[in-house]
Amino acid sequence: MIAVAFALALQAVTPDTLPLITLEEALRRGTQLDPSYVVALGQVRDASWQRTAAIAAFVAPAVTATTGASWFSSEIFNIGTGQPSSKIVSAQLSASYDLFRGGGKLFDLQRRRAEFASAEASEVEARFRTALFIESDFYDVLAQQELVRVAEERVRRAGEQLGVARARVLTGGAVQTDSLQLVLELNRARVDLLRQRSQLRVARLQLGRRVGSPTPVGAAPVGPTPPAALPITEEDAVAEALGEGPAALAARADARAASAAVRSAWSLYLPSVTLTGQVSAFDVSFFPNATTRSSVGFTIALPIWNNGQREIALSRARSARAVAEATRRDTELAVRRDVVEAYEAYRTARASFDLAEEAVTVARENLRVQDERYRAGATTILDLVIAQVDLAAAEADLVQARYATRLALAGMEALLGRRLTMEGQ
Repeated sequence: MIAVAFALALQAVTPDTLPLITLEEALRRGTQLDPSYVVALGQVRDASWQRTAAIAAFVAPAVTATTGASWFSSEIFNIGTGQPSSKIVSAQLSASYDLFRGGGKLFDLQRRRAEFASAEASEVEARFRTALFIESDFYDVLAQQELVRVAEERVRRAGEQLGVARARVLTGGAVQTDSLQLVLELNRARVDLLRQRSQLRVARLQLGRRVGSPTPVGAAPVGPTPPAALPITEEDAVAEALGEGPAALAARADARAASAAVRSAWSLYLPSVTLTGQVSAFDVSFFPNATTRSSVGFTIALPIWNNGQREIALSRARSARAVAEATRRDTELAVRRDVVEAYEAYRTARASFDLAEEAVTVARENLRVQDERYRAGATTILDLVIAQVDLAAAEADLVQARYATRLALAGMEALLGRRLTMEGQ
């Protein structure tokens, strides 16, 4: 009865068919769907248009075209026809160009360029951060698949050992409690297998969410390549992350933009010179062409007092610059710490993988010896059960260590903003 319930439970959590996706395809699809990366792309587009507008302000005037018609209750003089009329139609084309704005246009361009550089760096950072999340979910599926295999092996071994124990009990070579101990171990193994299969199903659903699938998605194997040494030293990694890493680049660009904003706020105290031109046409019908007037002029404005708005703008710009500088310094210190942490995490995971492989070999040999000794009546059932549990734990640790190295590598790549080519890949 227990075996039937166990088989039904396995069928409930094991899909018959499952679409597989490679890591490359998961990264390609998942990156475009992640909300944070979509936001980063939008910020790049916005910053690009703002930079273009700042450049255009140097070469192109602001142009406005208007037209309109008015009806009056009594006739008035129509400048277009020179006659009294109850209807006047007008059209205007106006243009203005700032000849001098206290350096404001130059400072605006500097700020927009710095904001665009910050947006680009943030896009790279968001892309690799998203890739880290996708790889984490992808490797979680692979790890859960292997952990299911480990649990299945534990169930198989417990079943075989239960058969041996029952045979020894029947022949008088063992006591009844031996088979009872193995029944308990078999039940524990079955429960562990059900738990692992449940976690695998959830992991596949999470991977499906990452790649935009409403159904569970399986992960294609990535190959059993053992972890190699990083192709960059810790000192070089720190220097590269501080110099070219997306987080540091974005922080420095934000600081430059804040400094340019302060200079732009200072320009509000200087006079401005604006060249203006206008063409006007008047008539009683569209398009008005009865009379045309044109004008060209310039305006010099000296700001004196605008109820403290300039002072408020300057104070806010200074505060924003102080925050940006503090953020830049803190980001550089954080990048240094994060790179060292990621480097140590990879080195530790790599060493743990080697130790985990050795532990599996030792545990497998220990189980073999204990099984032979139990069959010969030279050891107790408890030693055999402990050996089996130790092997399952060692195999699970090896699975976790294998994918921990890949995640640590992805974390390092996110800090550097580029992929690292590993030996053997």
